[in-house]
Amino acid sequence: MIETLLIIEDEKLLGSELCRHYRQLGWEVVLTSNLAEAKALLLKKNIEPLLILSDMNLPDGNALDFMEAMKKHAGYAEWLFLTGYGSVPDSVRALRLGAYDFLEKPCDLERLDLVVASASRSAAIQRRVIDQTKQGHRRYSPEAFVGHSLQAQGIRQLLAKLTQVPFSALIIGGESGTGKGLTARILHYGGPRAQQPMIEVNCAALPRELLESELFGHEPGAFTGASGRHRGLLEQADGGTLFMDEIGEMPLDLQAKLLKAIEDHKVRRLGGEKEISVDVQIVAASNRDLEHMTRTGGFRTDLYHRLSVFRVILPPLREAVEDLDELVPLFVAEYNAKAGKQVKDIPDDVWKMLKAHYWPGNVRELRNVIERCVLFSDSALFPGQWLQLPGQQSNDKTANLADEDSIYLPLDGSMALDDMEKFIIKTVLERSDNNLTAAARVLGATRETLRYRVRKYNLKTVD
Repeated sequence: MIETLLIIEDEKLLGSELCRHYRQLGWEVVLTSNLAEAKALLLKKNIEPLLILSDMNLPDGNALDFMEAMKKHAGYAEWLFLTGYGSVPDSVRALRLGAYDFLEKPCDLERLDLVVASASRSAAIQRRVIDQTKQGHRRYSPEAFVGHSLQAQGIRQLLAKLTQVPFSALIIGGESGTGKGLTARILHYGGPRAQQPMIEVNCAALPRELLESELFGHEPGAFTGASGRHRGLLEQADGGTLFMDEIGEMPLDLQAKLLKAIEDHKVRRLGGEKEISVDVQIVAASNRDLEHMTRTGGFRTDLYHRLSVFRVILPPLREAVEDLDELVPLFVAEYNAKAGKQVKDIPDDVWKMLKAHYWPGNVRELRNVIERCVLFSDSALFPGQWLQLPGQQSNDKTANLADEDSIYLPLDGSMALDDMEKFIIKTVLERSDNNLTAAARVLGATRETLRYRVRKYNLKTVD
């Protein structure tokens, strides 16, 4: 493969000699005598040099300033500088900006060849790593949000727009199992911060003291057991994305501290004396109605408005049942590959059962159901007996009558406790024509107790 070498040199004789020499060594050499031409080559003609060999002082500016401005457009290229006016500050700045080497004129050609060969190896390795990373992240394009329903199409269009803009914060809403984690990864790996870290934290999984330490870090001796320094997740995500799942479970005092960190772009470790600058994109997610929580005092209004620069609300699977046509074959293929199975044929009665189910656990529940069926399959036929969907286990008349007065919930980990309670209350309200008094009687609860939970989950009633 012929690689490109961009030479920026205003001395015509030296530029011509370098151009001739490296073409003989197999390089595709592009020669320019000023920074304006070099900028046009990188931005308008989109050349992708493996190396950039530049004079330091050019007629239209300093090459270090040019490097600082163009580094992100030159991708993986290594920068080499030649100068007849070498100085310690310039060399220090060049290395700080990431230049491979800084050489004084006149430079021996054999020495320059050694540096060029070494720099080209370094750039080739960087390119390989970047290409492999892009390949790995390609599965997180907006197209990874599968489905042909109007809801899924709308989400894909919104994600495609969001990956093109440098947003500072965003909220993902939706029930458990609707794909909030996948959406967060699409936003990160499909956006301009894809090469930077993505750090994830579940705010509901950590107690308050540990969550504070994890987010902001701590210094030795900050609290009992803090024997060493710990960089917090906000520091670790510097330049990239911090995905905060279940942010609605975060204590109010930590919400205030998080708001200050987001506003000031600075964090202070527990027990620390100095503030540390951070540049972090915040993606927050919750299966609870954060806007409703702000009205009831469960979530800080100022933090909510700071985070909700954009909002992505994911639809429950029961509102986009047509997406099963794409999701089911996708999951079957995934678990076929993992388990070495050959399931291909899905009977019509299986499709009917899948589309008739309420899917309280959404896509996560669907994935678990498909995994179980594929693992227990003995042939290419999808084994419908292993669906075991709540309310569909039996076909006898007694069972069907009992189903009218029963509620079935998955106990496979696909549904959180709050989601179960919300689902039960919502189902009873629907069966009671949204009459609060009738629903309370069915549930064996007082109207006041049920009204509190209706407000908590933002449900509708007629009284």
